Amino acid sequence: MGCFECCIKCLGGVPYASLVATILCFSGVALFCGCGHVALTGTVTILETHFSKVTSDHAMLTDVVQLMQYVIYGVASFFFLYGIILLAEGFYTTSAVKELHSEFKTTICGRCISGMFVFLTYILGVAWLGVFGFSAVPVFLFYNMWSTCAAMRSPMANLTDIDSICVDVRQYGIIPWNATPGKACGTTLGDICNTSEFYLSYHLYIVACAGAGATVIALIHFLMILSANWAYLKDASQMHAYQDIKMKEERELQDITSRSKECLNSYT
Repeated sequence: MGCFECCIKCLGGVPYASLVATILCFSGVALFCGCGHVALTGTVTILETHFSKVTSDHAMLTDVVQLMQYVIYGVASFFFLYGIILLAEGFYTTSAVKELHSEFKTTICGRCISGMFVFLTYILGVAWLGVFGFSAVPVFLFYNMWSTCAAMRSPMANLTDIDSICVDVRQYGIIPWNATPGKACGTTLGDICNTSEFYLSYHLYIVACAGAGATVIALIHFLMILSANWAYLKDASQMHAYQDIKMKEERELQDITSRSKECLNSYT
């Protein structure tokens, strides 16, 4: 029973909400960073092969993609560390609340750190909302190409001149207007849609967008947890202050009572 009670006590101190949010955050960031990194490489390969065959035309795009891949490395490292810190903060706050009526006392520094995490998580949540919206842009572009290819292959289309159907990526600002050929039409466009790079990049962008959405949900979950934990720590601090004042008043009352008895005994 001693070992069993110890296990129950340990399990009772686990911040399950923070644990779920941490797992969701790690999963979302891993999907976004991993799939986004590979999808960017595939996108550059497609552009170099079919839309911009002159290296100088897409040199800036290549540099931007490499910079984004380095940013992905930094984002993955930061959120791995940040998730662990938030999970540790959840363990700390759970212990503070569980031992509310014991000798454990929260400090002003602990409450300030919890408040700082609330503010930082809010900022990161807003930033990831932007990342989620940005990650939907390549999904939209690839979907346009895929739907155009599907329309060409559809027997209901009844097309007489298939070469008149084109996709011009220059209009999206990805490559400059003087890039050659800059667009793909007819059979060439169909061949691009049938390549493994296009198929893989399209689905990886979808998964990366879903990973960004999962990260946003995880950060919102963390924000609710941190706000609740900060409120619990504040209540715990007020409760301990009330208990200290109450104990002090009880000791003073006992001292007054004892002195009154002594005076009464000496008088009698």
